[in-house]
Amino acid sequence: MSITPILMPEIFQAIEQIIQENEEAVTALDQEIGDGDHVYNLLRGVEALRKVESDLTELAWPEVWKKVGMTVMSKVGGASGSLYGTIFIAMSKSAQNKANDKHGFAQSFRDGVEAMKKRGKSDVGEKTMLDVWSPVADLLLELTTGDVELEALLQQVNDTAEKGVEATRDMVATKGRAAFIGERTRGHLDAGAKTAQLMIAATSAVLLKNTG
Repeated sequence: MSITPILMPEIFQAIEQIIQENEEAVTALDQEIGDGDHVYNLLRGVEALRKVESDLTELAWPEVWKKVGMTVMSKVGGASGSLYGTIFIAMSKSAQNKANDKHGFAQSFRDGVEAMKKRGKSDVGEKTMLDVWSPVADLLLELTTGDVELEALLQQVNDTAEKGVEATRDMVATKGRAAFIGERTRGHLDAGAKTAQLMIAATSAVLLKNTG
């Protein structure tokens, strides 16, 4: 599987489209237990990335992740901007001494998720986007050590992301605004976990289309 930065514009377009298609539903989730501005902030970030997407296609992966991280951190409001900026900047640092292959990517992604955990002082089980990103990162690291076909790998990644979203329904939020209403957050899906799953689905579709 060879993935190059030339795919970044198509990935950003797919992410923008899937978030817009689900904007109303995700905003409703966010309004139930959050600030209600999660989708707005994400779309601001995607819009900013689309303005620099052509530049990214000329860069090596470490530089791609750094530019994405800096753009997101400066343009996306709320906790999401800081956390997503952190994951990409950490990936940039990690990728500098990793092999430029699928397992190297998985290792860098895992490092990025670990940095996100530290930045947010959070972990799996606290009703956040980490309930999607962390198990997906673990799975990628596991699957890329073997000889798993791309289609099967992406299917497992999408299944894991969907399970991660659903798992947040029975959790009690301990981070962010949702933490203030505590037990009343139980029974609701986390909006950040949902958009993480949507972005994974969009990215997977692009990768399968171009490298499958």
